Amino acid sequence: MSDAAPKEKGLPKDVRPIAIVVVIGAIMSILDATIVNVALQTLRSDLDVSLATIQWVSTGYLLALAAVIPLTGWMAERFGPRRVWMGAVTAFVATSALCGAAWSADALIAFRVLQGLAGGMIMPIGMITLAQAAGPKRMGRVMSVVGVPMLMGPVIGPVIGGLLIDNLSWRWIFFVNVPIGAVGLALAYRLLPAGRAAGRASEAGHATPPLDKVGLALLPVGVASVVFGLSEVGTHRTLFTPSAWLPVVVGMVLVTAFVVRALRIEHPLVQVRLFGGRGFSAAAATTFLIGGALFGSMILLPLYYQVVRGQSPLHAGLLMAPQGVGTAIGMFVSGRLADRIGPGRIVPVGLLILAAGTIPYAFIGGDTSYGILMGALVVRGLGLGATMMPAMAAAYATLDSAAEVPRATPMLNVLQRVGGSLGVAVLTVVLENALQSKVGAVTGGAAGGGADGAVGGTLPSAVRERLAEPLGAAFANAYTWSLVGIVLALVPALLLMREERRARLEAAAAAAAAEPSAPRAETPVAA
Repeated sequence: MSDAAPKEKGLPKDVRPIAIVVVIGAIMSILDATIVNVALQTLRSDLDVSLATIQWVSTGYLLALAAVIPLTGWMAERFGPRRVWMGAVTAFVATSALCGAAWSADALIAFRVLQGLAGGMIMPIGMITLAQAAGPKRMGRVMSVVGVPMLMGPVIGPVIGGLLIDNLSWRWIFFVNVPIGAVGLALAYRLLPAGRAAGRASEAGHATPPLDKVGLALLPVGVASVVFGLSEVGTHRTLFTPSAWLPVVVGMVLVTAFVVRALRIEHPLVQVRLFGGRGFSAAAATTFLIGGALFGSMILLPLYYQVVRGQSPLHAGLLMAPQGVGTAIGMFVSGRLADRIGPGRIVPVGLLILAAGTIPYAFIGGDTSYGILMGALVVRGLGLGATMMPAMAAAYATLDSAAEVPRATPMLNVLQRVGGSLGVAVLTVVLENALQSKVGAVTGGAAGGGADGAVGGTLPSAVRERLAEPLGAAFANAYTWSLVGIVLALVPALLLMREERRARLEAAAAAAAAEPSAPRAETPVAA
């Protein structure tokens, strides 16, 4: 008994080799989703395009991730996690090299989409393997380890990106994936288990179900259409233009058609029936909203530091690093508490902390103290560390059996990535419109040139100082929208807390009812 207790305090030994590979893959995938943020200004200037165009380097990547993630459950059951993971990493490394060699904005966006399609399976495949190796009761500690690169990526990514841009060029933010991928492939070959994922088919002793090709045509295209339409709102500053409202309507129709069809067939691309459980639905909604707040707001801060405060890419990245301190502490504390009191109780507290850390940014100005901004980032990190991974761990805890893990994992990752891409698109639209309005008012109606030049970082220092306050107010307006999303996430988080408490009470009652049988079985041995 005394020997078993210490083992439960750390990461289980049987899970550690898998966790090593998953963390390396997560670092590569998540880092690449955020490392570009600090390079947006440089990319816009070097490739001579607008903010609305260059933001698709981030949005297109996130959308491509979301498009391919639904395939992960089927692929893991059909080919095995190790084979799929290694194939995805190989393709990711190749497309990273293509991104580094891009000759125009259109080529870079196209290669980023290919890179997202290649890398979209890396994280969820690893999570499937981890979840089935650890089991639901140990997922709190496991997710606290895997969640570190997921939440540290938005902090470390800009720092590494700034170093590479200042000392080499923007092309190296993509070339850096090549050596990391090579290490990951070597470790995966040795450490990842070779068997197939234990999904519904293997549990029942049947063959892997057929791929839902119709669903694959409906869901990714529908989601991409909605996000594209929202980005067009920022370009035209109105929803009432065919290039904006038509993609939104078409996308909503396609997504609705997918949901209706998924409820009628036995093996849909994404298991929509999982939303029948209130606990899983609450965890999924929380994950979606947090994804939007995380990725959406993290594209704003590098721009603020470079545009409003005139910082270099490296300094902008370093000024974002304090969030990593808070994230590390939040992940450590929440991971240890999750297995004791349940992750559902942690999430609402984490959201309140995250909201408290975001409030100063909703009032940000052109000369806001760096001390206030960095202190708020530490608080934001604490909140992020106590929300994202506990919410996903709580979702796993609501599943009826381990056989649902391969289907639940892509669902959660899709929601996080779609939330992130929507967050980036919406906050970019809000920022651009606010810049047009507030900067245009100061420049006497020359909104387009003033705002576009400001975001491009082409303004002289004297002009930037004159526009500092309206520029800061525009960023504050965008952060207010992010704060609203965080507050909205409290609603499903509170429902998740209630549902998890009910599940824990039912599990305790079932365990208590089974206890009397144990003494009777041991009595003859004792006699």
